Amino acid sequence: MKSKSAGKARLTSYDDLFGEDNGNVQDQYTTIPLSQLHSFKNHPFRVMDDEKMQETVESVEQYGIIQPGIVRPCESGYEVVAGHRRWRACELAGLTEMPVIIRELDDDAATVLMVDTNIQRENILPSEKARAYQMKYEAMKHQGSKGDKHTAEAVGEKAGDSGRTVQRYIRLASLTDGLLDMVDEGKIAMSAGERLSYLTEQEQTWVVEAVQNADIYPSTIQAEQLKELSQNGELTEGNVYTV
Repeated sequence: MKSKSAGKARLTSYDDLFGEDNGNVQDQYTTIPLSQLHSFKNHPFRVMDDEKMQETVESVEQYGIIQPGIVRPCESGYEVVAGHRRWRACELAGLTEMPVIIRELDDDAATVLMVDTNIQRENILPSEKARAYQMKYEAMKHQGSKGDKHTAEAVGEKAGDSGRTVQRYIRLASLTDGLLDMVDEGKIAMSAGERLSYLTEQEQTWVVEAVQNADIYPSTIQAEQLKELSQNGELTEGNVYTV
Protein backbone atom coordinates (compact mmCIF):
# COMPACT_ATOMS: atom_id res chain seq x y z
CA MET A 1 0.00 0.00 0.00
CA LYS A 2 1.39 3.40 -0.93
CA SER A 3 2.00 5.98 1.74
CA LYS A 4 0.09 9.26 1.97
CA SER A 5 3.26 11.07 1.00
CA ALA A 6 3.53 8.93 -2.12
CA GLY A 7 0.09 10.08 -3.12
CA LYS A 8 1.33 13.67 -3.25
CA ALA A 9 4.21 12.78 -5.54
CA ARG A 10 5.28 14.92 -8.44
CA LEU A 11 6.60 13.50 -11.69
CA THR A 12 10.29 14.03 -12.31
CA SER A 13 12.31 12.52 -15.11
CA TYR A 14 15.21 10.21 -14.31
CA ASP A 15 17.33 12.31 -16.69
CA ASP A 16 16.73 15.47 -14.68
CA LEU A 17 17.84 13.80 -11.45
CA PHE A 18 20.80 11.75 -12.65
CA GLY A 19 21.82 13.22 -16.00
CA GLU A 20 21.48 9.91 -17.82
CA ASP A 21 19.54 8.90 -20.90
CA ASN A 22 16.70 6.71 -19.72
CA GLY A 23 14.43 6.90 -22.72
CA ASN A 24 12.52 9.89 -21.27
CA VAL A 25 10.64 7.62 -18.86
CA GLN A 26 8.72 9.65 -16.25
CA ASP A 27 9.24 8.46 -12.68
CA GLN A 28 7.46 9.27 -9.45
CA TYR A 29 9.64 11.26 -7.03
CA THR A 30 8.38 11.34 -3.45
CA THR A 31 9.21 10.52 0.18
CA ILE A 32 8.53 7.08 1.66
CA PRO A 33 8.44 6.00 5.35
CA LEU A 34 11.40 3.72 6.12
CA SER A 35 8.94 1.16 7.51
CA GLN A 36 7.64 0.61 3.97
CA LEU A 37 11.07 -0.16 2.47
CA HIS A 38 12.26 -3.71 1.87
CA SER A 39 15.67 -4.99 0.75
CA PHE A 40 16.20 -6.20 -2.81
CA LYS A 41 15.90 -10.00 -2.94
CA ASN A 42 19.36 -11.64 -2.73
CA HIS A 43 21.04 -8.23 -2.66
CA PRO A 44 24.72 -9.10 -3.25
CA PHE A 45 26.31 -5.95 -1.81
CA ARG A 46 27.02 -5.75 1.91
CA VAL A 47 25.85 -2.79 3.95
CA MET A 48 28.32 -2.40 6.79
CA ASP A 49 28.13 -0.13 9.84
CA ASP A 50 31.74 0.88 9.30
CA GLU A 51 33.69 4.14 9.17
CA LYS A 52 32.36 5.01 5.72
CA MET A 53 28.82 4.44 6.91
CA GLN A 54 29.43 6.80 9.83
CA GLU A 55 30.61 9.44 7.35
CA THR A 56 27.40 8.91 5.38
CA VAL A 57 25.32 9.22 8.54
CA GLU A 58 27.02 12.51 9.43
CA SER A 59 26.35 13.80 5.91
CA VAL A 60 22.70 12.79 6.15
CA GLU A 61 22.37 14.50 9.52
CA GLN A 62 23.84 17.69 8.11
CA TYR A 63 22.46 17.82 4.56
CA GLY A 64 19.79 15.12 4.33
CA ILE A 65 19.60 12.70 1.39
CA ILE A 66 20.95 14.58 -1.62
CA GLN A 67 20.40 11.82 -4.17
CA PRO A 68 17.13 9.88 -3.79
CA GLY A 69 17.03 6.10 -3.78
CA ILE A 70 15.24 4.09 -6.45
CA VAL A 71 12.43 1.73 -5.43
CA ARG A 72 9.71 -0.31 -7.06
CA PRO A 73 6.28 -1.19 -5.66
CA CYS A 74 5.89 -4.58 -3.97
CA GLU A 75 3.06 -6.25 -2.04
CA SER A 76 3.97 -4.80 1.36
CA GLY A 77 5.49 -1.47 0.35
CA TYR A 78 8.52 -0.76 -1.81
CA GLU A 79 11.59 -2.82 -2.70
CA VAL A 80 14.83 -0.84 -2.71
CA VAL A 81 16.60 -1.19 -6.05
CA ALA A 82 19.29 1.44 -5.42
CA GLY A 83 20.03 3.15 -2.12
CA HIS A 84 20.54 0.45 0.52
CA ARG A 85 23.39 2.39 2.15
CA ARG A 86 21.36 5.61 2.14
CA TRP A 87 18.45 3.71 3.67
CA ARG A 88 20.69 2.38 6.46
CA ALA A 89 22.20 5.83 7.02
CA CYS A 90 18.70 7.27 7.43
CA GLU A 91 17.96 4.62 10.07
CA LEU A 92 21.17 5.38 11.97
CA ALA A 93 20.53 9.11 11.71
CA GLY A 94 17.13 8.65 13.32
CA LEU A 95 15.11 9.65 10.25
CA THR A 96 11.72 8.07 9.59
CA GLU A 97 11.49 8.54 5.81
CA MET A 98 13.65 8.81 2.71
CA PRO A 99 13.26 10.54 -0.68
CA VAL A 100 12.96 8.03 -3.50
CA ILE A 101 12.12 7.62 -7.15
CA ILE A 102 9.33 5.07 -7.65
CA ARG A 103 9.74 3.06 -10.83
CA GLU A 104 7.69 0.26 -12.33
CA LEU A 105 10.34 -2.38 -13.09
CA ASP A 106 10.15 -6.08 -13.83
CA ASP A 107 12.58 -8.42 -12.06
CA ASP A 108 15.19 -8.41 -14.83
CA ALA A 109 15.21 -4.64 -15.34
CA ALA A 110 15.38 -4.10 -11.57
CA THR A 111 18.31 -6.52 -11.26
CA VAL A 112 20.30 -4.81 -14.02
CA LEU A 113 19.68 -1.37 -12.48
CA MET A 114 20.54 -2.61 -8.97
CA VAL A 115 23.89 -4.00 -10.15
CA ASP A 116 24.77 -1.00 -12.33
CA THR A 117 24.14 1.50 -9.54
CA ASN A 118 26.43 -0.38 -7.13
CA ILE A 119 29.16 -2.01 -9.22
CA GLN A 120 31.41 1.06 -9.46
CA ARG A 121 31.66 1.53 -5.69
CA GLU A 122 35.12 1.37 -4.12
CA ASN A 123 36.32 -1.67 -2.19
CA ILE A 124 33.83 -4.17 -3.60
CA LEU A 125 34.70 -7.69 -2.48
CA PRO A 126 35.22 -10.44 -5.10
CA SER A 127 32.21 -12.30 -3.63
CA GLU A 128 29.99 -9.24 -4.09
CA LYS A 129 31.09 -8.72 -7.67
CA ALA A 130 30.75 -12.44 -8.42
CA ARG A 131 27.15 -12.64 -7.21
CA ALA A 132 26.22 -9.29 -8.76
CA TYR A 133 27.61 -10.23 -12.17
CA GLN A 134 25.89 -13.61 -12.00
CA MET A 135 22.55 -11.92 -11.24
CA LYS A 136 22.96 -9.35 -14.03
CA TYR A 137 24.09 -12.02 -16.49
CA GLU A 138 20.99 -14.14 -15.85
CA ALA A 139 18.74 -11.08 -16.05
CA MET A 140 20.19 -10.03 -19.39
CA LYS A 141 19.81 -13.55 -20.76
CA HIS A 142 16.14 -13.42 -19.78
CA GLN A 143 15.87 -10.09 -21.58
CA GLY A 144 17.06 -11.76 -24.76
CA SER A 145 20.73 -10.82 -24.93
CA LYS A 146 22.33 -12.68 -27.85
CA GLY A 147 25.14 -15.11 -27.06
CA ASP A 148 27.19 -15.79 -23.95
CA LYS A 149 30.16 -13.69 -25.09
CA HIS A 150 28.01 -10.69 -26.01
CA THR A 151 26.14 -10.92 -22.71
CA ALA A 152 29.33 -11.12 -20.65
CA GLU A 153 30.73 -8.06 -22.43
CA ALA A 154 27.51 -6.12 -21.77
CA VAL A 155 27.49 -7.17 -18.10
CA GLY A 156 30.94 -5.74 -17.47
CA GLU A 157 30.57 -2.59 -19.56
CA LYS A 158 29.38 -0.37 -16.69
CA ALA A 159 32.44 -1.18 -14.56
CA GLY A 160 34.89 -1.34 -17.45
CA ASP A 161 35.44 -5.10 -17.11
CA SER A 162 35.99 -7.32 -20.15
CA GLY A 163 33.73 -10.25 -20.93
CA ARG A 164 36.51 -12.62 -19.85
CA THR A 165 36.82 -10.87 -16.49
CA VAL A 166 33.05 -11.08 -16.02
CA GLN A 167 33.12 -14.81 -16.76
CA ARG A 168 35.89 -15.30 -14.19
CA TYR A 169 33.85 -13.50 -11.54
CA ILE A 170 30.76 -15.53 -12.40
CA ARG A 171 32.79 -18.71 -11.91
CA LEU A 172 33.66 -17.53 -8.38
CA ALA A 173 29.94 -17.50 -7.57
CA SER A 174 30.08 -21.33 -7.77
CA LEU A 175 32.48 -21.50 -4.82
CA THR A 176 31.24 -22.56 -1.39
CA ASP A 177 31.10 -19.81 1.22
CA GLY A 178 34.23 -21.14 2.90
CA LEU A 179 36.40 -20.85 -0.21
CA LEU A 180 34.81 -17.59 -1.33
CA ASP A 181 35.63 -16.07 2.06
CA MET A 182 39.27 -17.04 1.52
CA VAL A 183 39.24 -15.26 -1.85
CA ASP A 184 37.71 -12.18 -0.21
CA GLU A 185 40.45 -12.25 2.42
CA GLY A 186 43.19 -12.55 -0.23
CA LYS A 187 44.31 -15.95 1.06
CA ILE A 188 43.40 -17.64 -2.23
CA ALA A 189 44.09 -15.86 -5.52
CA MET A 190 41.17 -15.23 -7.86
CA SER A 191 42.84 -17.40 -10.50
CA ALA A 192 43.00 -20.28 -8.01
CA GLY A 193 39.43 -19.65 -6.90
CA GLU A 194 38.24 -19.75 -10.50
CA ARG A 195 39.76 -23.23 -10.95
CA LEU A 196 38.45 -24.50 -7.62
CA SER A 197 34.95 -23.43 -8.65
CA TYR A 198 34.84 -26.41 -11.04
CA LEU A 199 35.02 -28.83 -8.08
CA THR A 200 31.83 -30.31 -6.69
CA GLU A 201 30.48 -29.00 -3.41
CA GLN A 202 31.78 -32.09 -1.61
CA GLU A 203 35.24 -31.70 -3.17
CA GLN A 204 35.33 -28.03 -2.19
CA THR A 205 34.47 -29.05 1.38
CA TRP A 206 37.50 -31.36 1.36
CA VAL A 207 39.70 -28.46 0.22
CA VAL A 208 38.40 -26.21 3.02
CA GLU A 209 39.06 -28.93 5.60
CA ALA A 210 42.56 -29.54 4.20
CA VAL A 211 43.35 -25.82 4.38
CA GLN A 212 42.13 -25.64 7.96
CA ASN A 213 44.11 -28.73 9.01
CA ALA A 214 47.33 -28.00 7.13
CA ASP A 215 47.18 -24.18 7.30
CA ILE A 216 48.27 -24.07 3.65
CA TYR A 217 46.28 -22.31 0.95
CA PRO A 218 46.18 -23.77 -2.59
CA SER A 219 48.17 -21.96 -5.26
CA THR A 220 46.86 -21.53 -8.79
CA ILE A 221 48.96 -24.49 -9.95
CA GLN A 222 47.64 -26.70 -7.16
CA ALA A 223 44.08 -25.55 -7.87
CA GLU A 224 44.56 -26.51 -11.53
CA GLN A 225 45.75 -29.97 -10.44
CA LEU A 226 42.67 -30.39 -8.25
CA LYS A 227 40.44 -29.27 -11.12
CA GLU A 228 41.99 -31.82 -13.49
CA LEU A 229 41.61 -34.63 -10.95
CA SER A 230 37.99 -33.66 -10.40
CA GLN A 231 37.17 -33.55 -14.11
CA ASN A 232 38.78 -36.98 -14.54
CA GLY A 233 36.74 -38.39 -11.66
CA GLU A 234 39.89 -39.07 -9.64
CA LEU A 235 39.68 -36.52 -6.86
CA THR A 236 39.43 -38.02 -3.39
CA GLU A 237 39.78 -36.52 0.07
CA GLY A 238 43.14 -38.21 0.36
CA ASN A 239 44.71 -36.79 -2.78
CA VAL A 240 43.45 -33.32 -1.89
CA TYR A 241 45.99 -33.53 0.92
CA THR A 242 48.56 -35.01 -1.45
CA VAL A 243 48.26 -32.05 -3.83
